[in-house]
Amino acid sequence: MTHPGQQTRRLRVPSKPALDRLVPSPVFILSSIRSGSTLLRCILDTHSKIRAPHELHLADLEVQLSSPYIELAMQASNLEKDEIEHLLWDRMLHRELVFTGKDIVVDKTPGNLLLWRRLAACWPQARYIFLLRHPLHILESSLAGRPEQDPAQTQQLVTTYLRELDSARRTLNGATVRYEDLTRDAEQVTREICAYLDVPWEPEMLNYGTVDHGPFVQGIGDFTENIKSGVVQRGRSLPTDADVPDSLMEACRAFGYVEAHR
Repeated sequence: MTHPGQQTRRLRVPSKPALDRLVPSPVFILSSIRSGSTLLRCILDTHSKIRAPHELHLADLEVQLSSPYIELAMQASNLEKDEIEHLLWDRMLHRELVFTGKDIVVDKTPGNLLLWRRLAACWPQARYIFLLRHPLHILESSLAGRPEQDPAQTQQLVTTYLRELDSARRTLNGATVRYEDLTRDAEQVTREICAYLDVPWEPEMLNYGTVDHGPFVQGIGDFTENIKSGVVQRGRSLPTDADVPDSLMEACRAFGYVEAHR
């Protein structure tokens, strides 16, 4: 938050990102909550060259400069707090590649969508997969998964995610994937994703249950029986425009979900 009289500090963009980053071109799935990102990450993680772990929540990893000496040392190293955090995030992604021996790392944390501008500053060569789903189905799934929450707050959260997703798609280059297409024709969609990531398609991706993808627990991804089945489950039919509340119609238009544009 910027206060009156306080200058806005610009995030430093490395002049030579290939030298400044251990993982110069990570992949981020940018999506709203409840959009099928756990399914997509499991499919991708099954590929022999792609590591797609559970949600990493990198943005919650923060650096604290706890003494004047460390502040002075970092100033002498031309490192601001934001950039030190970027180095930490980069190392976390690098660790996933080192431990698995794979070549590409994918992070699917939905919260990344709320800081996509910072991701772009941290990794100028990052690649993005925009995962879309019908806004009404996102809202319905979110309400079902948050029964203890105020429905109005859940709807506001979904609206915020959808607004940021629209902004990110308008600004960043990337591949767009629809959840409905993924569940209808997983082979075709995964072939297109593999082409975007410049890796050969592997049929094993369609049976992601043959590989251990780590625990399915609340807080770091979907944990329902559908995702534990190990196979792609066909999605629901799209709702009619009449079923969509006015608060979601703007997002439906932005993402091509109004009936006239399907």
